[in-house]
Amino acid sequence: MITAQGLTKRYGDTTAVDAIDFTVEPGTVTGFLGPNGAGKSTTMRMVMGLDHPSAGSVTVNGTAYGDLPAPLHQVGALLEARAIHGGRTARSHLLWLAKSNGIPVRRVDEVLELVGLTGVANKRVRGFSLGMGQRLGIAAALLGDPGVLLFDEPVNGLDPEGIVWVRTLMRRLAAEGRTVFVSSHLMAEMALTADHLLVIGRGRILADTDMADFIGRNSASRVRVRSPQASELARRLVMRGWEVERTDGVLTVIGATAAQVGDVAGADGLFLHELRSLDASLEDAFIRLTADSVEYHAASASTAPPDISARTAAPSHAVELSGQNVNEITAGA
Repeated sequence: MITAQGLTKRYGDTTAVDAIDFTVEPGTVTGFLGPNGAGKSTTMRMVMGLDHPSAGSVTVNGTAYGDLPAPLHQVGALLEARAIHGGRTARSHLLWLAKSNGIPVRRVDEVLELVGLTGVANKRVRGFSLGMGQRLGIAAALLGDPGVLLFDEPVNGLDPEGIVWVRTLMRRLAAEGRTVFVSSHLMAEMALTADHLLVIGRGRILADTDMADFIGRNSASRVRVRSPQASELARRLVMRGWEVERTDGVLTVIGATAAQVGDVAGADGLFLHELRSLDASLEDAFIRLTADSVEYHAASASTAPPDISARTAAPSHAVELSGQNVNEITAGA
């Protein structure tokens, strides 16, 4: 397992990671979420010994990464997949890593086949697409058949088939009893992959819980409603204290139940053409929890009609969920 105690990293006057404690358990996929600049990559780099803590500690199976005699046998990581010498072939890159940790040569061919790169094993890496580079980074992480695995944005650059493959791989590795720690900005994919969540904001742990509990605790109920009298209905809902968003004639009521919206419409004689509850999502829960931890806020994309502009919601916020920092170091190299 991975254990952090009082883990802190400062860069001058800036505290990137602020005295955090957590444990990543085996047998489960643990998602590591946070806005840009929250401290995710710094934390992962400290796990891998690439950055040294300013205070506290982080260990893998009770030992600091730098003290492991043959680390690839215990820990595999995809942190920055494209940090590979472009003149090397995929196979020679993996052979170099294997020899550095006493890994049999046959394992190189096994992982190349596992990630689907056997056909390009002898091609130089400089000609690889982003997705191929990600697959090679995953192959390097799996090379020593380790029990602990860290992946930072593992589906970056992959096509839909590749994304499903990575998701299946992560869950299979966890089912084998391995510790799988995955960071991503892709909320929909993380919702399908992770069992447990660690959420970090401004260097501090905001949540350490299972997926269902996280969504339940941090999501407001939402109702979708269509009405030929949408503007009047929206005005009356806002008057009762609910937030209303309007997009293309459809109202989304936040914090109310479908029954409550229906009661308001019925009491005022308003017609409804659609009324249904919306399932809470990981993205909604994440944005609500980390609203105060986002470095840069954009204006709300939703447009409200003039008669419901005085909304009761908190200030709008936006999180860049798809912009990813391409990571460039294969840990263990």
